This record gives sequence, C-alpha cells and structure tokens, in this order.
Amino acid sequence: MASTQAAGIAESFRQFRQWLDDMADPRTKDWFLCGGPETILVIWLIYLVGVIAGPRLMRDRPAMNLRGVALVYNFVLVLLSVYMAREFFWSAWLAGYNLACDPVDYSDSPLAMRMASVCWWFYVSKVIELMDTVLIVLRKKNEQLSFLHIYHHATMILLWWSGARYVPGGHSFFCALLNSSVHVFMYLYYFLALLGPHMRKYLWWKRYLTQMQLLQFLLFSVHSFVNIMQQNCGFPRGYSISVVIYGISLMLLFGNFYRNAYKRTSGARKVAD
Repeated sequence: MASTQAAGIAESFRQFRQWLDDMADPRTKDWFLCGGPETILVIWLIYLVGVIAGPRLMRDRPAMNLRGVALVYNFVLVLLSVYMAREFFWSAWLAGYNLACDPVDYSDSPLAMRMASVCWWFYVSKVIELMDTVLIVLRKKNEQLSFLHIYHHATMILLWWSGARYVPGGHSFFCALLNSSVHVFMYLYYFLALLGPHMRKYLWWKRYLTQMQLLQFLLFSVHSFVNIMQQNCGFPRGYSISVVIYGISLMLLFGNFYRNAYKRTSGARKVAD
C-alpha cells in the first residue's frame, strides 16, 4: 500500500516537472541559470544558508575591508542597469508595446529575441545583486541585514527566474524597465558614497531613492492590475496577479522603512535644535 502511494506521488511529481518544462519558453529555457526549478532552488538555498551562516562565521573575525571590490561592483551595476533600461525601452517601443495588454512574442524575430535577451540579463542581474548581501556579511554591517533586504533579494530571483524562463517579454517588461531605471540611481549613490566623506554634500538626494522605489512599486502594481482586468489577453493572468501581490508587499515594507528612517532623521534634527 505504502509503495503504491509512493509510486503515485513520484508519478505526480514527474508529471508536474514535465509540465514545468513544457510551459517554458523554448528560446530561453536552456540559457545560463534558466534551467528547471532545481536551478533556482539551489541558488535560493545557497543564499538563505549564507544569510544564516554568514554572520555566525564572521562573528569572531574582523570585518573585511572591501571598499575597492564594492566600488567596482557598484560601478558595474550602474552600467548594467543603464544598458538594461535602454534595451527594455527600445525593445518595447520598436515593437509597439501596448500598456493594457501585451502578450509575449515567442517568435525568433530580432525584436522578440532582443526583448528575451534583456529579460535574461535582468534575471542574471538579480542573481549578481545577491552580492549586496555578501558585502554586508563580510563587512559585518549586520544592521543592514534586515527582513526587508533578505525578502527583497530572495523573492526577486524567484520572480525573475520564472520571468526569464516563461514570460521573457510582453507585459512583464514594464516592471523590469522601472527597476533598472531606479537601480541606475541607487547603485550610483552607493558608488559615490564609497568615494569618501567629501562626497556627502553631493548626496542630498539619498532620501528620494526610497521614494523612487515606492513609486516604481506603485506603478508596476497598477500596470499589472490593469492587465488583470483585460479579457482575452494572451499574457498569463497568474503572473500579473503575483506581480500585484508582490508590489503591494514591497510598498508596505519599503513604506515602513521610509517612515522609520524619516522619524529618526526628524528626531535627530529636533535634538540638535
């Protein structure tokens, strides 16, 4: 009896696994890091183990001086973000993007492949950005290792693995365009801040970074909600629903972060006065 049940479970899992492969975009499913669920599961587990074990391993060790590494890392991400924002914009513009409903073009046309390629790059960039956490752990900046930080990084790689593997283009591009654009300024800020205290007077716009983040979450949530309301749209409704839910969760978490940070700043100013 038990062996029959086990065989049934194994067969159901095999069928589900086959379904996941059948649903994948044949153009991208064999690209680097775009493999089956095992691929993203391994990345995800390594990240979570690192988040848990990293601070413990560094507990009795001195913080590493990784300023040079961080400078190069942030500068590279500025360039990559500029490239992706440009590619997303022009790929969508030239293809005649529709704001309300834009199905994925699964053809091998140059424009469709251009969009699929930048979606893949965006997913890879989310994997690269896990280095944010590595730098925090190795530099022992554990106060920055918040639930918001871990949640944001861990979920973005999951969302965009599915994006690059199943829906590389169409309606999903808007979220990535906004995020790439915001990250140009975010990683530029980090790069400039690492240059030294003399740059502080030029970084008055730090507060607006979180406002930009909140605005992008609102915009891509509304954008996906509009898509959900469309009838007979070829873009997967389930993906749009997940983006709306995800956007709301990020608005709540980043909003709470912004509110607390603003209160601390206001409180410090009052004490100084």
